[in-house]
Amino acid sequence: MPSDDRVASHSAMERRIPLRSARAAIVYRELLSAILDHRLTPGTRLPEDEIGAVYGASRTIVRSALEALSHEGVVHIEPNRGAIVAQPTVAEARSVFEARQLIEPRVASAAAGRATPAQLEALSAEVEAEHQALHGGDHRRAIVLSGSFHIMIAEIASQPVFAGFVRELVARSSLIISLYWRRKEATCATPAHGALIAALAAGDAAGAAALMEAHIVDLLGGLDLVEHPAAPASLAKLLIADGPVREAGLPARSSLP
Repeated sequence: MPSDDRVASHSAMERRIPLRSARAAIVYRELLSAILDHRLTPGTRLPEDEIGAVYGASRTIVRSALEALSHEGVVHIEPNRGAIVAQPTVAEARSVFEARQLIEPRVASAAAGRATPAQLEALSAEVEAEHQALHGGDHRRAIVLSGSFHIMIAEIASQPVFAGFVRELVARSSLIISLYWRRKEATCATPAHGALIAALAAGDAAGAAALMEAHIVDLLGGLDLVEHPAAPASLAKLLIADGPVREAGLPARSSLP
């Protein structure tokens, strides 16, 4: 069962896309979690019937969830072939991080004038959870928490359009990192997040913007932009890697492998 901060981090990454039903929203959240956790790696095929078997959901519900993920840019739907986890090219990887470099400094600047003590405390808690994940060797969870931190700053800025862009770019960044990250440490295992919190607390808009830009440039520098093939694996086993269907609110199929 996921911890509260893990659930919160995945929730922070979710874009507010209308879905056909509450059940479709549950499948959407579960698939997004599996993708952001890198249990479903880029290039993994996502057959509607197999996903439906895992979550006890109809193909219509699964299709709705996959369409929403496609809008996020983390799933690619191929005509007559079905859905796969998006597999960003080197050019797309550069484009995503260059877009973040343009957008996120401005967002950080706006957040510096708006951050409340409660919001700063929440950011600090996210960084502490990220550090605990790193020290525990859970780099996948640390990456999710790191992405959530960036989305929280965008939400503090009270700029919904930019927040939507950041949410999508962070989700796509997670896929890119799973393919191209070359450093031994996780993405934000530097003092960058702590320094950003300090700038926000001081109301230093220019400083926050400069720190964010340098941070995104550093992330881009950590990428080894060479294509790597995804290893095949059982979709059902990947989706239920954490045990029974995690608080999905849907019945698990005990007959699954």
